[in-house]
Amino acid sequence: MTADVMVLSAADVAALFDPETAVESQRAAFEALGKGTAVQPDKLMLPAADDGAVAFCYAARLSTADPAVSKFGSVTPANAAAGLPTIAALVVVLDAVTGQPAAVMDGTVITTRRTAAASAVAIDALARADAAELAVVGCGVQGHEHVRMLARIRPFRAVRLWGRSERRRTAAARDLAAETGLPVRASATAREAVAGADIVVLCTLSTEPLVERGWLAPGATVVSLGSIAPGRCEVGPDVVAAARVVVDDPATAAAHAGPIVAGLHAGTLLRDQLVGLGDVLVGTTPGRTAPDELVFYNSTGLGVQDAAAAAAVLERARRAGLGHRLPLTGS
Repeated sequence: MTADVMVLSAADVAALFDPETAVESQRAAFEALGKGTAVQPDKLMLPAADDGAVAFCYAARLSTADPAVSKFGSVTPANAAAGLPTIAALVVVLDAVTGQPAAVMDGTVITTRRTAAASAVAIDALARADAAELAVVGCGVQGHEHVRMLARIRPFRAVRLWGRSERRRTAAARDLAAETGLPVRASATAREAVAGADIVVLCTLSTEPLVERGWLAPGATVVSLGSIAPGRCEVGPDVVAAARVVVDDPATAAAHAGPIVAGLHAGTLLRDQLVGLGDVLVGTTPGRTAPDELVFYNSTGLGVQDAAAAAAVLERARRAGLGHRLPLTGS
């Protein structure tokens, strides 16, 4: 028999996976985790010869009745120097009923937007209601996308950016200020950027801590995106030890998130102290417990996030008539 597979380019995905759809999909993903309906095996990580490069494979579904989704991709830090994206990915969706391939789509746009959208969901749940100053450390793709995404959920009175390249952080601040209408400015140091910030987002692949506990304002919410492997730690043990620690998934974080792995190994963090974001969203566990509490959220990235994102993209593509049909012949 012949099955048609929907093929969606990066441009198609970008048109379909708008910020509102992205945020809705990520809320659904974490609520599925909190309710216990998500099916999510361990992710596969395949180290490469280049230092710090890794290929990965995530497979998941929102529930046993939803489409199975697999994302295969890579993180290649050295690409930045060559002007290439550091993250590349491809997503495959299987039909929920027949199990036949239903879609193949660009995964890079999905990864970029669902990551920032998930941070928006986490910040909405964990940050103080009056949080109005944002600091972003890292001026790459995720730094840009986070400012754009977070501008939709908070009326920030100040946004400060820091990255190692003065040229890039200055250009990023200029471009994002023009795009979002927010008062975005570049900071000379990471300390200057995070000082007094209510929300701090770290968007790097650093193997060394970039912020110290003493720099952070009382009641700050710190989000780490780049601490996705045991050797990557955007914050040090002083931040983890002082904070209420929330993670995308406790089991995944305990195995992969650098600051969490280090804290568990040192005994400064206990496994039962890890709070899952999904549990916060469905109300089984509190997130922030006091206005002046330091909250640290570590995101490693989960397959269920891609499952929710890809399902939303495919549904919208079918309604909009976007994409190309590719017939596949099977027995």
